[in-house]
Amino acid sequence: MEQQAVEVVSYFHGTFWALVPSVVAIVLALITKEAYSSLFVGILMGGLLISEGNFPHFLEAVFKNGMVKQVSDPWNVGILLFLVVLGSLVVLMNKSGGAAAFGEWAQQHIKSKMGVQLATVILGILIFVDDYFNCLTVGSVMRPVTDKFKLSHEKLAYLIDATAAPICIIAPISSWAAAVTGFVEGEDGLGLFVKSIPYNFYALLTIIALFSLILLKVDFGPMKKYETAAEKLSAQTESLKREDSRGTVIDLIFPIVALIVFCVAGLVYTGGFFSSGTAHKGFVDAFGASDASVGLVIGSFGTFIVTVIWYLGRRVLKLRKCVECVPEGFKTMVPAILILVLAWSLKGVTDTLGAKDFVAGLISGSAAGFMNFMPAIIFLIGVGLAFSTGTSWGTFGILIPIVVAAFSGIDPNLMIISISACMAGAVCGDHISPISDTTIMASAGADCNHVNHVNTQLPYALSVACVSFVSYIVAGFTRSAVLSLAVGFAIIVVGILLIKKKQA
Repeated sequence: MEQQAVEVVSYFHGTFWALVPSVVAIVLALITKEAYSSLFVGILMGGLLISEGNFPHFLEAVFKNGMVKQVSDPWNVGILLFLVVLGSLVVLMNKSGGAAAFGEWAQQHIKSKMGVQLATVILGILIFVDDYFNCLTVGSVMRPVTDKFKLSHEKLAYLIDATAAPICIIAPISSWAAAVTGFVEGEDGLGLFVKSIPYNFYALLTIIALFSLILLKVDFGPMKKYETAAEKLSAQTESLKREDSRGTVIDLIFPIVALIVFCVAGLVYTGGFFSSGTAHKGFVDAFGASDASVGLVIGSFGTFIVTVIWYLGRRVLKLRKCVECVPEGFKTMVPAILILVLAWSLKGVTDTLGAKDFVAGLISGSAAGFMNFMPAIIFLIGVGLAFSTGTSWGTFGILIPIVVAAFSGIDPNLMIISISACMAGAVCGDHISPISDTTIMASAGADCNHVNHVNTQLPYALSVACVSFVSYIVAGFTRSAVLSLAVGFAIIVVGILLIKKKQA
């Protein structure tokens, strides 16, 4: 008779220790300035806690159920494929001369460092479909231009990161909206998402802070050091060289527009928009039911093929040159892929340790009291969980069902504010976490040292987080999005003006 395997639950399961491996990895990364070894140490610590010193169980926890399981996960494989194809597409646009032509055009039309920062932020806002797509596209397009205006790669990484997740989380047509909608059971997910947008204070205040910092020409913390150093350089990277003089700005614009169209088409395809009969869904419903991993792979592959045909038809590049872009694009993505694999593996061991159960118990146990303070408390818990695990989507999946169960039918308005606090906290934690995939992508897009990006972004993001916390306290008592946002807006602008005055 065949014996069934018995799953052994660690003594540390569902306790505070479940978050310790992530905390250790983050602290080590900030101290050593080195992400790879820090993440690996966190994984090893998680394996020790899972196995409780049993060596065979330790190996299984770290490699079989950790790295191998995460790398073979269908969702993760899709994201890795998307990164490889997107990297190949970026190399293709560079070789065509389109990126260089855009750099020349931008140099003629963008006259200042302020102008290039505003252009970067606006482009980031326009590309709201997906945060990965946003980070790599904005970085590859704007980096040659920002280099010419002596903008540090650290500042570019912040501009990219601050217009990735914060924009996606307030865009109803995005992969993030689709994810959030899927976590709201028993309610109109998309309707709740739209209603929660005015209360998403971290995302909204991040955009306000971005424009205020740029327009008032203020930098502080470690970022100021890198910006000062960049001013003394003639150029941070080599200018893009045309592989063929035929390349023009249209050879950059066409692939980007095609990528947006194909990715949206890929997302709604996976959601059933093109299905027939009872399986057919409307555009919005299809977007809500989409599989972002598969949809982005379909969209990126379609864009690559169409772009190659476009360049061949315009005689910008030969077929051999186009094919050579694939391995080159893969090489450019290797550092980001390695960090992502390690970050996913770390998340896998913390999941095995029951980090979700620990946080769920923490929330449900405190939901009965402090009702007016609950949005602010949920925001802080969301920040801590996303920061420790490096995933905002995982944080949505843990917190949103708890909030819906706690407030549904009791206080619908407070439920909307609390759901928004879940999303805002998750985005904030994701924004400041060294092991967040979006933060890693922003570093890759800006060609910036990852730990430098985390260090320079931290004071900016934490400042907005503190103001958002105050806004959620105001919202908990007043239930007014306008008043709460106005308070946050005033604090941010006054704070930046005081910093500018002190520096002057």
